[in-house]
Amino acid sequence: MSQNSNSSKLVTVVLGALLFSLIGVFLGAIFVPGLSQRFLDPMRSATAVPGEVTEIQVLNDVPTEVAPVEITEAEVVEPIVSSNEADNGVIQSGDIEADVDGTPAISALNSARSTDQLQDTLVGIYQEVNPSVVHIFALAQNLALGSGTGFVIDDEGHILTNNHVIANAEELEIKFPGGFRTNATVIGTDQDADVAVIKVDRLPEGTRPLTLGNSTDLQVGEFVVAIGNPFGQDSSMSLGIVSAVGRGLPSDRQLPGGGSYQLPDAIQIDAPINPGNSGGPLLNMDGEVVGINARIFSETGANSGVGFSIPIDIVERMLPSLIAEGSYTYPFVGVSVSSDFGLDQAQFYGLDRTTGAYVTGLVEGGPAAEAGFRSATNEDATAGDLIVAINDIPVNTFEDMISYLYLNTSPGDSITVTVLRDGEPVDLTLTLAERP
Repeated sequence: MSQNSNSSKLVTVVLGALLFSLIGVFLGAIFVPGLSQRFLDPMRSATAVPGEVTEIQVLNDVPTEVAPVEITEAEVVEPIVSSNEADNGVIQSGDIEADVDGTPAISALNSARSTDQLQDTLVGIYQEVNPSVVHIFALAQNLALGSGTGFVIDDEGHILTNNHVIANAEELEIKFPGGFRTNATVIGTDQDADVAVIKVDRLPEGTRPLTLGNSTDLQVGEFVVAIGNPFGQDSSMSLGIVSAVGRGLPSDRQLPGGGSYQLPDAIQIDAPINPGNSGGPLLNMDGEVVGINARIFSETGANSGVGFSIPIDIVERMLPSLIAEGSYTYPFVGVSVSSDFGLDQAQFYGLDRTTGAYVTGLVEGGPAAEAGFRSATNEDATAGDLIVAINDIPVNTFEDMISYLYLNTSPGDSITVTVLRDGEPVDLTLTLAERP
């Protein structure tokens, strides 16, 4: 009886103490800031309070040493999510990073790393490519006509450059970056594309052909590199971006009836190129040639941030013929067109749209005339056909039309051209001729 009484008293005391402890914790959770969060969620640290010196810690399986951090108003992060990774003292909070002295990391470190990576890439491109980029001196009667740039494309000594660099030259002297000099002979030229192939009999040791890349897939904003000899300064490198693609470059050759042919898919760049860069390679960040630097738009003769390169995809299509035959034969439709016209001109042509290529002239006896195309006339500006597709590929501009022809067709091929005639689609089939 005595033992049972004592046991009852002991149980009563223990239960009372436990109840008192629970009440104390509950009151503390209400009146002490942050304690409620620690009590309710043991894997979450306290919310930072501006001006408070606290400890920000990552709850790991392995204890982590932390240092006191003063939190300012702008640096309060809510919530601070636990992580199992701490990298070089940087504590991650969701997608936000703060370093251990409380300063937001922002992207300074990543920016520095990116800059270093870009720098390493550029250095690597230059070291790999520059030995194969040459300085071309055009001479006539022992006088210098001018100079430009070229680059080696195979082990046989063929070099690509611009036609205007070597035009009218009686002698070509080639200087390699290592100082080796030799003469070159002209193998093939094309004035309309401003492309030429020349050849040296011997390449200096260590010279490797450059890799020809892909220009069709270039995107506006991509980094590009130009290497050349601006103003006679050997082996100069410049960096820029692709400013635009699909530009049209008119040929230097004037047609008997006026006007000129046009090269499609030219690449507009802001990489500084100047007189002497002509014929040099335009490179992507893999060190592949995507274009041949050809022209600048300038009112002063110096670079103004608008340069143009010949797309390498078109050049590659021409190369076998230039090397084997010395020239290239283009497909020919035999039409003159108006394209990229405004609302007033569309109304003048009797059109309800401003896209497509409107036929304004036909070459007598040419493929288009033989296929039954209709052209606008002096008497009736609304009589022409509007070209809207070739082989089911949409044609929104004249550049779309000639780009498809340059990259996909040859003389003798048959194509189906869709035109709008009196507002209705009509398919016309023609056989491409050789361009005169």
